[in-house]
Amino acid sequence: MRAIEYTETGGPEVLKLVDTQIPEPAPGQVRVKVSLSGVNPTDWKARAATPVPEGIQVPHQDGAGIIDAVGQGVDAGRVGERVWIWEAAFQRRWGTAAEFTVVPAAQAVPLGDASFELGAALGIPFLTAHRCLTLGENVPERLGPGTLQDRVVLVQGGAGAVGNAAIQLARWADATVIATVSSPAKAELAAAAGADHVIDYRNEDVVAGLRKIAPRGADVVVEVALAQNAATDADLLASHGTVASYGADPDETFALPVRAQMTLNSQWHFVLVYTMPARPKELAVADVSAAVAAGAVRVGEQAGLPLHVLPLASTAEAQLAVQNSTVGKVLVDVTA
Repeated sequence: MRAIEYTETGGPEVLKLVDTQIPEPAPGQVRVKVSLSGVNPTDWKARAATPVPEGIQVPHQDGAGIIDAVGQGVDAGRVGERVWIWEAAFQRRWGTAAEFTVVPAAQAVPLGDASFELGAALGIPFLTAHRCLTLGENVPERLGPGTLQDRVVLVQGGAGAVGNAAIQLARWADATVIATVSSPAKAELAAAAGADHVIDYRNEDVVAGLRKIAPRGADVVVEVALAQNAATDADLLASHGTVASYGADPDETFALPVRAQMTLNSQWHFVLVYTMPARPKELAVADVSAAVAAGAVRVGEQAGLPLHVLPLASTAEAQLAVQNSTVGKVLVDVTA
């Protein structure tokens, strides 16, 4: 089969297109014939700095395809099932940038009739967004219609992949969703995703704008740039509000007005989907699947998430596009 591999850390040039043996599913695993592979920031960051655990690494955590074989202990009836994949490459050799991958059965989730484009875009962004929306003591641990009714959610960076997922999931849960963006073009994307209100932070005061819409403040802030936005978030939080931060450079720090946050009984959380506790991750997978089945989440320009699809041989270019903050979702077509 064709696959992308790397044997050492470094820049995009370490990624090589190779012809290698099709892996066999171990007990408890399924093998998936991959159609599309989703690219996330953690993919290029791992390639650049994380030691290769087995000496050879096929990159990418997310993807979509069809189960074509199962290991011992897995229901043979799953063969032929259309699935979306999450965390394929975390501490394992076989990511989704290959014609076939093997993953634990629970990490190949039924996709139903939804598109492979949507399936490959779920994984890391949607599980991260779910975690950010359900961490606070003033919000439920599950998402679904009505679960965030009467809550105000601020999504900082509403045109990014996680921001887009957070907007869509929060709207599905009936929250009032406010998104911040850096340009009119990104404002259109956040609105297409379902944001009720969009604030261009380069031209508007975020705190004043949010307080005009929601005088008591935001119940949840989904935060992409905490080091830059901490003071703003502190000024706009509602009582018992939660800030959930999922993005940062390695050496970033931030400061808070401690007494004021004590008065609010606010909560500040940090989210990395790979090291989430098992139960919240299971609930996130279940809720994201339910949103897919309900037709509540979408991809593409009309959903505020433009798609950029490159062939397998251009995986290095795909990772570089993500590294350069290309707006939208970058996918690798493993069949091309």
